[in-house]
Amino acid sequence: MSRRSVLIIYTGGTIGMVKNAKDGSLKPLDFENFYNYLPVLENYPVDISFKSLPRVIDSSDMMPAFWKEIGQIIYDNYEEYDGFVVLHGSDTMAYTASALSFMLENLNKPVILTGSQLPIGMLRSDARENLINSIEIASTYENDVPVVPEVAICFENKLFRGNRAAKINAENFDAFITPNYPLLAEIGVHIRFNKPFIAKPTFKKLRFYGDFDVSVGILKLFPGMPLSYVESVLLQPDLKVIILESFGTGNAPTHAHFVNAVKKAIEQGKIILNVTQCKGGSVMMGKYEASKHLLDLGVVSGYDITIEAAITKSMFLLGLKKQQKDEIKKLLATNLRGEMTIQDLY
Repeated sequence: MSRRSVLIIYTGGTIGMVKNAKDGSLKPLDFENFYNYLPVLENYPVDISFKSLPRVIDSSDMMPAFWKEIGQIIYDNYEEYDGFVVLHGSDTMAYTASALSFMLENLNKPVILTGSQLPIGMLRSDARENLINSIEIASTYENDVPVVPEVAICFENKLFRGNRAAKINAENFDAFITPNYPLLAEIGVHIRFNKPFIAKPTFKKLRFYGDFDVSVGILKLFPGMPLSYVESVLLQPDLKVIILESFGTGNAPTHAHFVNAVKKAIEQGKIILNVTQCKGGSVMMGKYEASKHLLDLGVVSGYDITIEAAITKSMFLLGLKKQQKDEIKKLLATNLRGEMTIQDLY
């Protein structure tokens, strides 16, 4: 077995922050002094390299242009490293993980995103454990084949499929869940990989798609929505895909005003993707009368996809540009990267 190599890509966020000794303010870590904070890694049998985005950001400022930068770094260095660890703010980590999963087709190496709730320089920081675990997973191979050849999030001793994850807690170290998919691994004394649920290597050449079209909107349903609000989203001329955050298994109002607004939006050429507001469970249009009208109108089922994956998948498919509307609708309802489980009612 050859010695493994991992590239750490720093995008910003809490994990890479340390306190300024003079005024106590937080500043980005100088990675030349990285081993001062994690000396245990100096003797770890993995070659670790570092690369930062040209401009590190708070994850609240994450945009598709930054997704493209991260993906480009992975693509450009793909043959040089056995695995990749992306240091990222936790607030939008699930969006970036989902975006990377769609951008990197035929991925055969680990891309592990991690972050922390406390800066690495603080005494009780969760950054050290999250980072060490991520590096170990990114460099774990069996019979010269990576154990986790997909985009994943490593946080608080758990490994999640990236495009199935959602952040659910702003304070606890245990901040992420994948409500509709099992954990890829649990980390204790040993790392116990859940191999039946980890993607299998394709051994095909990596393909990179870096363009996103942000003509995507969200209409979150709630009781008493003004018709003017519904129409302002559904009939917004700049939107090509509208994600309908529906109730339960995909249910929505059946009154004429709402139905007519949906119908008019579809007639204008917009694609409407039905995603449940519930963290767990799946859209099953037609199960109840309150969703059959959406099925009849041509609304696309998002099944059990997360809102984060629905947004990034829509932007990704629109960004391919050559795809026609019917093809985009078909692909939205297709499991491309393990992001959803297809459960047809009929």
